[in-house]
Amino acid sequence: MLAFLGGTGPEGKGLALRLAAAGEPVIIGSRDAGRAATAAEELLQLAPGTNISGAENAQAATQADVVFLAFPYEGQRSTLEQLKDTLAGKVVVDVIAPMSFQRGRGASAVEVEAGSAAQEAQELLPDSLVVSAFQNISAEELQQPDTVMDGDVIVCSDHAEAKSLVMDLVSKIHSLRPVDGGGLANSKYVEQITPMLVNINRIYKIHAGIKIVGI
Repeated sequence: MLAFLGGTGPEGKGLALRLAAAGEPVIIGSRDAGRAATAAEELLQLAPGTNISGAENAQAATQADVVFLAFPYEGQRSTLEQLKDTLAGKVVVDVIAPMSFQRGRGASAVEVEAGSAAQEAQELLPDSLVVSAFQNISAEELQQPDTVMDGDVIVCSDHAEAKSLVMDLVSKIHSLRPVDGGGLANSKYVEQITPMLVNINRIYKIHAGIKIVGI
């Protein structure tokens, strides 16, 4: 079972939709169980016959083997402090890219004391296997089940088996390719690409991604 905490947002809903369509059982998590249930129903309309349900964050995390963090960075510390024991022993996939927006200047990266959101998550969850992935993928395109995704997903972690598991999940989304990005310290660079892509998208009115050549 895959859980998406903060899964009522664009990134969480999009990833949940794509992985559910690939045959994975999915549970949408939210601080509000009603919102989670509504989001699950919306996804079921887009992907009939898939296994998608909704629950409050803690309940969703309890039921899952792999837990995705798909909420804004501002909520990461408080959420993980509350769920530290629940997430112990689980693979935790951090898809968060900390950034801020300023009128006239667009998006910019937010500096994280730990180095990156994923590194901070690992510090807060010492008994979990944290993996960084999916920061550079268009949330809008993820929510369009007929749109073919095209790009690479850089996956970083200090836990080899957890990294391999997440790379396998990436491969289940048609046309996305997993790329081993090394240790979790490298997640900083991956996360900081996202604000640049947001700005490129705004300038060119596209859904930009990244592709690593030569592999």
